[in-house]
Amino acid sequence: MPEPYDVPVTSQPRRARRTVAPAARGQVRTPEVSVLPASAAWRPGRPAGDRKFVDVGTLDLDGGGELPGVRMAYETWGTLNARGDNAVLVLHALTGDSHVVGEAGPAHPTPGWWPAMVGPGRPIDTNRYFVVAPNVLGGCQGSTGPASPAPDGAPWGSRFPALTVRDQVEAEIRLADAIGVTQWALVIGASMGGHRVLEWAVTAPDRVRGLAAIATAAQTSGDQIAWAHAQLGAIRADPAFRGGDYYDAPDGEGPTAGLAIARQIAHTTYRSARELDTRFGRIPQRAENPLDGSGRYAVQSYLDHHGSKLARRFDAGSYVALTQSMITHDIGRDRGGVETALASVTARALVIAVDSDRLFLPAHSARIARGIPDADLHVMHSDYGHDGFLIEFDTLGPIVAAFLGEVAPAVRTS
Repeated sequence: MPEPYDVPVTSQPRRARRTVAPAARGQVRTPEVSVLPASAAWRPGRPAGDRKFVDVGTLDLDGGGELPGVRMAYETWGTLNARGDNAVLVLHALTGDSHVVGEAGPAHPTPGWWPAMVGPGRPIDTNRYFVVAPNVLGGCQGSTGPASPAPDGAPWGSRFPALTVRDQVEAEIRLADAIGVTQWALVIGASMGGHRVLEWAVTAPDRVRGLAAIATAAQTSGDQIAWAHAQLGAIRADPAFRGGDYYDAPDGEGPTAGLAIARQIAHTTYRSARELDTRFGRIPQRAENPLDGSGRYAVQSYLDHHGSKLARRFDAGSYVALTQSMITHDIGRDRGGVETALASVTARALVIAVDSDRLFLPAHSARIARGIPDADLHVMHSDYGHDGFLIEFDTLGPIVAAFLGEVAPAVRTS
């Protein structure tokens, strides 16, 4: 990686953020204990909710072999114009899904994850733009993944092939073709979603007018691979994972312990040391006594909560498949290197970093901005680390809205 260099920090006032309001500072309310599902993957036959589906055929995979019968799940908002070019593609991060906007319910385990950014009058204005959000290939909320039925009718499980970011983007290109999008006014995503943003711009430059790569990198660093490896190890070491063939297990007997530990490792990298020290410090969790060997500090309870929360809505097999695709991410592979690949990008580019991000460093964003011709670089201030892109809407929203207005100022809505 190149040496980090100084970049200006975007300075805008921020509203006070909503935080957990426990009995005392830093303490976490403990949810009621219930049986965790063996897999929280969406399955055919269950309520589809706002999901739509497109079958995109067989994919020849980047690493060899093929994946037959690929289905992509996606959600849309707004109306596509006759030219098919007022569209915005929103790409989610590792444990996200297509449900960018909307309520939780029987079909959607969580409410929309970016409602402050997408909707009527929002920075990505659905009165002007046709917004598309796919569930990534390999995911667990409707697109083909390890929990999906293979041609023999049984879940793919351990037979699910290794995917790369390039495979995921190829599936998204076919989705765009199927729904009539000729060119994206903007392709936007953060973290793993940002990987796909960059891959779109290099693979299909004529299909991307503008890109917004947020808190991401052009290639996975050694540090990121190390954190990912620890997460994969936690899942694979869980006896209930059974090498990936656990989809016949009853609820309460799936690899949720390994998945929860993986989430705890990841979540620590998603937040900043400053936030964890300020919010929790060394405060014990409620009446627990850490000195007796069984009690926890509040920060430990916080991580336990987030581990259990993910196990209720995600799938361990998808976590493995998607994490592996992140590990192999390299925009420059077989293209002459990262700088050569970035230099080939023709789209207008907005690159955004979070100054306290300790997973995707500001230096990673700076490298992207240096490599793409005439790219705009912003560094947001946040105390929340990598997750700042899910929190700092008062800063992020105006930046994205202004950029989208420049990229597609005269887009036709009919």
